[in-house]
Amino acid sequence: MSAMPSKRDVNAGANTQAEVVLSCENLVMRFGGITATNNVSLQLHQGARHALIGPNGAGKTTLINLLTGVLQPTAGSIHLQGQDITHLAPHQRVRRGMVRTFQINQLFDSLSPLETLALVVSQQKGLGSRMWNALGASKNIAQRCEQLLEQFRLTEVMHQPTRVLAYGKRRLLEIAIALACEPSVLLLDEPVAGVPAGEREELLQTVAALPADVSVLLIEHDMDLVFSFAKRMTVLVNGTVLTEGEPQAIANDPQVKAVYLGTTEIGAAHG
Repeated sequence: MSAMPSKRDVNAGANTQAEVVLSCENLVMRFGGITATNNVSLQLHQGARHALIGPNGAGKTTLINLLTGVLQPTAGSIHLQGQDITHLAPHQRVRRGMVRTFQINQLFDSLSPLETLALVVSQQKGLGSRMWNALGASKNIAQRCEQLLEQFRLTEVMHQPTRVLAYGKRRLLEIAIALACEPSVLLLDEPVAGVPAGEREELLQTVAALPADVSVLLIEHDMDLVFSFAKRMTVLVNGTVLTEGEPQAIANDPQVKAVYLGTTEIGAAHG
């Protein structure tokens, strides 16, 4: 009688059988004589909770800029939902379902969260600037905004100008805007960067509750968020993929400990 497969084997098999929604193959990005991205290949599966980690200068943001079209690769290819998007402009990738957040907030400071979301939702539904005629005129827009405000814990501050919001709330609004674009792939670039410790828990819980059908690639230095969120991790060092695997394997990898996670605290916290 053959041995029963382990839980890890079953999970690994299920992951590889899931549809690949975003992939890059042998991506290279050179700036003069500097190679910032060196033959990076990555696959993001349907419903993924995938973290991209590595030390400062590893090339994480460069890779995200390549995936989203901010930069054009020196070599390699990028596919979204099976279609080659290597040379598409950023807004064309958004229309196809790839949305990102940024390390630094890019918000309309004079608008409230409600106004901001109404603008994004109305554009997503093809109504453009008609939102300004009457914010509550469209029942569908109002309902969607209400859902997003509640989901991202912004209801209490929905009428306040964005510029006066606590930084954690601004981060939540940024992710709410991204989700309002109805992405199939969401790239989160350091969502808790700069957020005070007292505001992080709310953000961690909200990120953990993102819709299961949205595939998420997370860049983050906060290991509490990474290990509580990610089901799979890719470690980038000097623009090259060092290793990839499940969180437990990454936490116990000697190479990863040596170059990034540290040799002491990571085993105790996440081993």
